[in-house]
Amino acid sequence: MSDHFSEGRYFNPWGTSARGLMDVLRWKLERGAKPWPATVVDPPPPPLPDLVQEQLGATFLGHASLLLRLPGLTVITDPVFSKRASPLSWIGPARVRSAAFGPNQLPKLDAVLVSHNHYDHLDLPSLRALAAKGARTAITPLGNGRWLKAAGFPEVIELDWWQSTEVAGGRVTLTPAQHWSSRTPFDRNRALWGGFRLDAGGRSAFFPGDTGYGPHFAMIRERLGPVDLAALPIGAYEPRWFMASMHMNPEDAVKAHGDLGAVASAAMHWGTFRLTDEGIEDPPKALAAERERAGLDPGSFRVLAHGETWVR
Repeated sequence: MSDHFSEGRYFNPWGTSARGLMDVLRWKLERGAKPWPATVVDPPPPPLPDLVQEQLGATFLGHASLLLRLPGLTVITDPVFSKRASPLSWIGPARVRSAAFGPNQLPKLDAVLVSHNHYDHLDLPSLRALAAKGARTAITPLGNGRWLKAAGFPEVIELDWWQSTEVAGGRVTLTPAQHWSSRTPFDRNRALWGGFRLDAGGRSAFFPGDTGYGPHFAMIRERLGPVDLAALPIGAYEPRWFMASMHMNPEDAVKAHGDLGAVASAAMHWGTFRLTDEGIEDPPKALAAERERAGLDPGSFRVLAHGETWVR
């Protein structure tokens, strides 16, 4: 029994759904996409800092990939190191900047978190590389486990919204998100999507995966409490008539920051893959304007450089 599953498919219980084929065709015909550079070369990132005592660290690896380190618990979110977010190596959205750290440069992982099955979030070559390096545990929403088992993880944990599992002395809770799923034309919404709330050593972090803005952020705070650090998506949002229900823009992200009661938030899901129509630098510029409009301290919602670690 579930408020987000019916007749073999998952859905958003708040009445929102992804756009259909005719909307996709309209978007492609009307596209006013801003140009992106073919390549962005970032300065080499500094080494990952050591954390002490009760510190919390978030390292932005690119797109939706973050290394999150809580006391006693180290995880990576939606790892994508491949050149393309695609089932094929020769076509599909190509990354304009490299991942800040590769699989062999990461510390020992207690868990790999995969929020949903879109190719820019569930990348099989990247998952295989992490499993080969020794990552044993993968956590994902219902219906995605077969991909992670195929990638070689000995322990795959599938969760429904609000379910939790214990890892390395910490707790990982799957939270609601407003999105959709598909890896082929035939499996739309057959697997669930979601975010992750992490609690370990008295510290907390939140990663929402892909999501539109909705009432679920306030629900997460009500059920799980405020969060020390949230990673919130700010990119892939234009045109709004097409993207608003499934992808937040910077204005939405600022509202989500408040709804979550986040002490601090880090921006993600921007500047790596050209997926929608906004320019590559539009999301951080728009976030700065929204922060000022909302009266937020710029230090409370930051845009991290690729490879930068924010220690809290």
